[in-house]
Amino acid sequence: MSLQPAPASRVFMELVPWADRGRENHPISAAEAQPVSCRPHVAQAHPGTREVHVSGTAEVSASPDRALVTVRVSSTKEVSAEAKKSVCRRLDYITQSLQQQGLQAENVTITKDIRRVENAYHMEAEVCITFTEFGKMQTICNFLVEKLDSSVAISPPEFYHTPGSVENLRRQACLGAVENAWRKAQEVCDLVGQTLGKPLLIKEEETKDWEGQMDDHQLARLPGSLTVQQKIKSATIHAASKVFITFEVKGKEKKKKHL
Repeated sequence: MSLQPAPASRVFMELVPWADRGRENHPISAAEAQPVSCRPHVAQAHPGTREVHVSGTAEVSASPDRALVTVRVSSTKEVSAEAKKSVCRRLDYITQSLQQQGLQAENVTITKDIRRVENAYHMEAEVCITFTEFGKMQTICNFLVEKLDSSVAISPPEFYHTPGSVENLRRQACLGAVENAWRKAQEVCDLVGQTLGKPLLIKEEETKDWEGQMDDHQLARLPGSLTVQQKIKSATIHAASKVFITFEVKGKEKKKKHL
């Protein structure tokens, strides 16, 4: 899977105190005229407001949720009807086995092709099966290998993610980073005897995502083909986010005395 890098930074929110909105008649400095995303953090302080500036990070991952297995059945005969009969007999057995295992019809796609090979007819059928349960996938593949002859070829599973998985993972990473930053700010305020107020600025400074845990050199050193677990790890996607947040700081609220 080719994962596209996300934008380096995004400003989600900046709340300016009401007192700052009545400065229409005052000249605007060059720093204030810059876009929010271009200003340094120190330039975003709000006059008259006590603030705490914190950063937060988070990393999340998701294993592939789909696997594709292709089963190919072929036969070469001098008579086309015999080639069709040979393939269809085994094809019926495969589809019945899949139905008995509870696979839905929408997860099974069948294509058929017949062509001339010199003085004979070559018939080939391809069954593409999409699995959402990897344990069931291994059970079915092992069963077909045991029951069918060498004319039936079963491909190794190809693991992948449903559309939108990467973007959803990016959102989870960002929300996790915001939550971690909020907890950090809350602990800082508790430590110094203050009350954490509303957020004044939330900025995602960095976000990245990648696939797998092993590089090409590590894969090249592995003996033979990858195991199912190694393929799942290789297809696992990861996302990380770093945010910067400015919170308002309030003094400790005094408890009112009841008369």
